[in-house]
Order: sequence, then C-alpha cells, then structure tokens
Amino acid sequence: MPEQDDNWNILAIAIAIAIAIAVVPAIAVVRKPPGGARSSIIPSIKTMTYTPEAHAALPIIDVSALVTDSSRQALQSVADHIRNACRVHGFFYISGHGVESTLIQRLDALSRQFFSLDEQEKMRWRMALGGRAWRGYFPLGGELTSGRPDWKEGLYLGTELADDHPLVQAGTPVHGRNLFPDIPGMRQTILQYMEAVTALGHILMRGIALSLALPADYFERRYTADPLILFRIFNYPTQDVPEDMDVHWGVGEHTDYGLLTILLQDQIGGLQVKTPDGWVDAAPVPGTFICNIGDMLERMTGGLYRSTAHRVVRNTSGCDRLSFPLFFDPNYFAQMQPIEGLPAVPDPDDRASRWDKANVHAFNGIYGDYLLNKVSKVFPQLRQDVL
Repeated sequence: MPEQDDNWNILAIAIAIAIAIAVVPAIAVVRKPPGGARSSIIPSIKTMTYTPEAHAALPIIDVSALVTDSSRQALQSVADHIRNACRVHGFFYISGHGVESTLIQRLDALSRQFFSLDEQEKMRWRMALGGRAWRGYFPLGGELTSGRPDWKEGLYLGTELADDHPLVQAGTPVHGRNLFPDIPGMRQTILQYMEAVTALGHILMRGIALSLALPADYFERRYTADPLILFRIFNYPTQDVPEDMDVHWGVGEHTDYGLLTILLQDQIGGLQVKTPDGWVDAAPVPGTFICNIGDMLERMTGGLYRSTAHRVVRNTSGCDRLSFPLFFDPNYFAQMQPIEGLPAVPDPDDRASRWDKANVHAFNGIYGDYLLNKVSKVFPQLRQDVL
C-alpha cells in the first residue's frame, strides 16, 4: 500500500485548524432540541432547485444552535451549512455538540485497556457468543470489506435490550444484549456514551430535516422515534501484517448503510474521504465529531444528498489508533420511502462509480433487510452460523 504523503498531511491539518479557528466556538451544553415549528426558517421545498456543487474542504459546523434551541437566524445558518456539506461531499465535522470531554476521555482509556489484553482473553467476548444480536469482539482481520480483511479489531455494540424484550424474544437480528468486557466501569461508560451520542443524533437529524426544508421532526415521525443504534469501538494496531494475509487497508473503500454516522477518532488519524478531486484526509480536529450520511439518506433524498465513499489507511504511526463510530439508523422495520417534493437529481443512479456497483435507489423494503444484506458480507461465517 502506498505511504501517505507527509506534505499533504501537513497541508490538510493546517486547513482544518484554520477553519476551526474561524468558525468553531466553545462547546455548548446539550438541552432540549428544537421543535417542528422551526422548519419555517428554511426556504420551502418548492423554492429549492438542484445545481451541482463544487468540491470544497471538509467543513466544521458549529451545531450549538441546534443543541440549545437558539435563535431563528442561528438555526437557519446551521441548516444552510449542513445542506451545503451534504450536497458537496456528504461529510462534515461538528463542534458545539455538548458531549462531555470527560466521558470521551474515559471511554478512550477503558477501550485501550481492553485492547491491550491478549487475544485469547479478548476472545472471551467473541461475536459468535452474541448470537443474532451480532455483538461482541472480533480479532484482527476478522472483518471483511469487499471480500478482503481489514487490519483492525473491534467490539460490536448497540442498544442494550434484555432477554425478555419482545424484539429479542422474536429473534430479531441485531437486537439484544451486549457482551461487555468485565473491565471496571466499561459497561457504564459505554452505555452513557451511547446515550449521549444517540441524543446528539436526534438533534442532528432535526438539522438535516431543516436543511431539506422539512419539519424538524420529519425523520423522527417516520423513521427514528426508535432508531436502530449500532456502536463500534475499533482498534487499528500499528503492527505488520502477516505475509500470508491479503491486507491493504485499515478499512477498505465503502459507504455506510443507514442515515447518519457520528464518528469520534483519536489524534492519530487515517480516515480518508473520496471527493471529485480525489482522496482527502479527514484529519483529527480536537473537540469535534465527524459526521457522514449513509445510503438510506441518499435513497430518501433521491441523490440530492450523497452517501460518500471513505476508507482508513493502514496504521503505521507507531501508536495504536482508536475510532468510535455510532450509526444512527432508521428503525429496523421502517419502510424506506423517497421524500416527496425534493428537487429532481438528473440520473441519480451512480452504481458505475460506487465501490460496490450497487444502485441504492433501486432498494425497496425495510431497513433491516438492507442492513443484513450488507453486514452478512462483512462476517460471512457469522452469518452462516447465527442467521
């Protein structure tokens, strides 16, 4: 695999810092999100038109106006920035999100403690023991992208449901108990983090609705009153790949499946985003999350908002790298439907340029069907064993 260009990394970080200084204010405290009436601040769908957007650097958007239910002008500014980011490249940083830094630091420290265990110990929480809930640990090279192993290990987690929950009793895939490592404080910290970032997801989806000139609660009323929350903790070790393994990337090129991904990454970096001008580094910016839209939001918007391909380079930094993606997705049983009245996008079918050569706009069905089709290719043996 080609090594990253040091000069490009320095330039990307400099740009990110310059943008951060210009637009990032202090972190705000999470409060009640804005109500549906806020949609009036955005031009109506009828006044929106489709025009191709040029590539720009990944923006940093201060979302504190959404978090604190701020003024009409501030909400409109956030919605405008979200719309531009989703139109141009489907990726953006957020600041002013209100998730406590102490919680983030605790999650990072406990995760590093877990991954420092030897593999035999970590396999006590292997995914095969999670059954249909699809939870637990997988070892290095245990996850596939486009049929090739990724050079990472990780924990699969999600909304905690007891064994007597109706969805668990019904055997619904990706629903159930988590397999929490028995490290003191880790269970509580993971649950607190998922709760905080899920609340942030609801707020951000209101902002995305406003950006589309929709009522703020559009997605909540149709898809996310009870969202499917999937959370991952990934470790990208800085170690050589065995010669007999066909490994090229930390994670190969892919798109995410659902509505919105909210990613916390450490200071090492390695995430790259595909743009019309080529691959660009999404360098870590302290105090921010990176957000990107998924296949189902592209499907709903008819291609107005694109689910953008991304990848992670193999870690050669000398230090292990952690990342924490939370996937804020439609309810498992939600029927995917296009949003009526949005500007038509000429030829939204982009399968020729997509990594998987798939047409997301051809999908009809519940979100759970789309998700299972995708994740079963990531863990083909697990699918055979538990689904």
